[in-house]
Amino acid sequence: MPTTATGIGHIGLVIIATPDQDRLIAFYESIGLEKRTDVAFGGDYRWVEVYPPEGTTGIALAPPPPGQPAVARETGITLTTDDIDATYAAFKAAGADVDAEVSRMGGPVPPMFWFRDPDGNSLIVVEDVRS
Repeated sequence: MPTTATGIGHIGLVIIATPDQDRLIAFYESIGLEKRTDVAFGGDYRWVEVYPPEGTTGIALAPPPPGQPAVARETGITLTTDDIDATYAAFKAAGADVDAEVSRMGGPVPPMFWFRDPDGNSLIVVEDVRS
């Protein structure tokens, strides 16, 4: 795999800080992600990773740093789908907090919708229109 001069070859994980890992694991599994890692570390902490079934980049659901609260944020995390309408319906049926409708701005912007996890973090789902 080609890498940069610094040796960076790919993005491995993005992190969402959460005070309740079990709640977020259940949520992300309900929308189709799978838990691949769940291990204890540093005493009372757990390292948890969820991935799309075919994905190589995951989301770590980690406790916030000691003494800091987990703050809801716009994560910038984008998930892709081949069928935005079916995915929107599945998220809605799973009880996810989704936008009122799929946004269709027209080319080159793909159809998309935002959703929020139970901690209030926002992520986006876009239709992969490159195929």
